[in-house]
Amino acid sequence: AIIWLTMVEGGQASLVGLIPVNGELYASSHPKAYKCTHITNKGDNLDRYLLGRQFMVVLVVFCVNISGGPIGGAEIWGLPDWVKGIFLQAGLAMILLTCNVGQLNSQVNASLCMLDYTDNYFALLTLWVAMVVEFSGLLHSSYLVQLAVAAMAGKKVVSNEDPRNAGQSIFFFGRCLVSLAILWFCLAVTFVALFDGKTTMWKGVPAWLAVIIFFILMSVVGTLEGMQIAFFAVSKLPKSER
Repeated sequence: AIIWLTMVEGGQASLVGLIPVNGELYASSHPKAYKCTHITNKGDNLDRYLLGRQFMVVLVVFCVNISGGPIGGAEIWGLPDWVKGIFLQAGLAMILLTCNVGQLNSQVNASLCMLDYTDNYFALLTLWVAMVVEFSGLLHSSYLVQLAVAAMAGKKVVSNEDPRNAGQSIFFFGRCLVSLAILWFCLAVTFVALFDGKTTMWKGVPAWLAVIIFFILMSVVGTLEGMQIAFFAVSKLPKSER
């Protein structure tokens, strides 16, 4: 799972950074990287990839947490309880392992070696999996949020594709409604668990505070992810276009 996470994270840094680069310059030297960018640079496919990729990140991190989470009463090397509480029970060991091995090193290397990082079939496979996840419509409620924010800002969502016809609109918004229904169900389940004290929230934290913490952390994660994409894209623009 961590190995796949390296490609999910590194692939993002590479594909976003390669947007302003003419693909014909590396079509012969890095043919597999060219196949990747030929897909993502077409229409709004990069946005679709990023949407599906984000689901893959959460899923893989969740799997890593399950595979490395400690069992009740776990003992290791005779360490004192406070050390085990910090690194095992609180999950700091898995957090540091996942960040350093699965995310940060891949992003740093991929942002510097964009072509080499995606010039393999592993990157191409990861790209197609992300595209399939997006096509499923599971995450299409995000597009509704995008449309709502644009409307509140008095702007239109800029697209690199022709306007949807009637059939495409029905298919698109149908998936949005299904995704929205799934989202509301997930929120209901989460709220019930929080108010019933059936989560791993620290003991003594009241339900109302747990909900506030939940939304604050969700907002922080969303902001950081958005900033990451923006920084990757802007950093590779020519100085004259910044």
